Amino acid sequence: MSGVPVVALIGRPNVGKSALFNRIIGDDSAIVSEEAGTTRDRHFAETDWAGHTFWLVDTGGVADDPRAPMDVEIRKQVDQAIGEADLLLFVVDARVGLHSSDYHVAELLRNSGKPWMLVANKVDDPRATDFYEFYSLGVEQVFPVSAINGKGSGDLLDAVVASLPDVQPDAEQTLRVAVIGKPNVGKSSIVNRLLGEERLVVSDVPGTTRDAIDTPMRYHGRPFVFVDTAGLRRQSKIDEGIEFYSSLRTRRAIERADICVLVVDATEGQIQNQDLKIANLAWESGRGLIVVVNKWDLAEKDDKATAKYQKEAAEKAPFLGFVPFVFTSALTGQRVSRILDLILEVEQERGKRVATAEVNAKLHELLARRQPPQAAGREIKLNYATQVETHPPTIVVFGNAPDLVEEHYVRYLHNGFRSYWGFTGNPLRIILRRKAS
Repeated sequence: MSGVPVVALIGRPNVGKSALFNRIIGDDSAIVSEEAGTTRDRHFAETDWAGHTFWLVDTGGVADDPRAPMDVEIRKQVDQAIGEADLLLFVVDARVGLHSSDYHVAELLRNSGKPWMLVANKVDDPRATDFYEFYSLGVEQVFPVSAINGKGSGDLLDAVVASLPDVQPDAEQTLRVAVIGKPNVGKSSIVNRLLGEERLVVSDVPGTTRDAIDTPMRYHGRPFVFVDTAGLRRQSKIDEGIEFYSSLRTRRAIERADICVLVVDATEGQIQNQDLKIANLAWESGRGLIVVVNKWDLAEKDDKATAKYQKEAAEKAPFLGFVPFVFTSALTGQRVSRILDLILEVEQERGKRVATAEVNAKLHELLARRQPPQAAGREIKLNYATQVETHPPTIVVFGNAPDLVEEHYVRYLHNGFRSYWGFTGNPLRIILRRKAS
């Protein structure tokens, strides 16, 4: 957890844990719904209060139905969240009152040996709501809050940060990696392999991951946060409600990421149109990109299959010619660790900065090889260039008539600059501007 304390929200289903999670982090990050079991995975977010930074973990509701396989999986995730937490917030529903399952959760927390606090949610007016029965769960204090309107949340957070261990977060910048792709291609399985534990719920049921799940780890000393996203389906197949919000949050996860790892299914043959649309979404957003071809152990292939796959993908979407591919199996672990190395390589390329003198020299080499096509009655000159940004790399080319430079010549410059400096796995933006007179 990069040295940052961890606070986990625990409770039975539908007591408002996700609403409280959203209230504390100040964002509609967790899906909130009246449908029980909406939150299935541990959901991480880094937040702060009064100068204290901590990870907040939203968990699925603790249920007592051993016949439901998904409830068993959720319970595994809750147990892991408890094991990782420095402080537990036991959330109960003050409107419903004391529930038999609350006693079970209280026993679970006592047996954990971890410090915990009792939070009575849905207390819009402490003077008009009776939450005192919850003292029977064996606590010295009950914190009444309303996740919807925020009442009591400040007092709760004051008590939370006062109870946290005094540790400092890492100064090194965390690298955010969004794991994206269609539903059921193995995104969660890939992340679990990388983490070395079953941190995300994996099920044969399509759409098991509904939210974007933030999961921290370190690799070669570098802090990462993996965001395992709900799969993006074709728009016509997205239902209203939870499916819509999952799709929306996947797009937001891409926007918040530094690098996107697109997972595709090798058993589908060539890369599919929906895969290309998702890849393009990440690329157009300026994110680094890696393509992971999962289930490669199950695909029909020959000795030249990987080269053929990449060639055909680049023919469908030319920008994929600049993107690294890795052919893996989450089931066997084949080449999965290579993903982490590629992430670091793409991030290094993402931050590459080329001196202005070198950019200018290469621009003049490209101009000597091929001049821009001239417009009728107007001479087009490109004078000089400079790299103005990294993350993603951006080069500005100055000339006398930037609006007259044709698109195919911009592609020529783009490919020429890439031949010199690579910028592998990253979009390279070329901006044409008028030279100051």
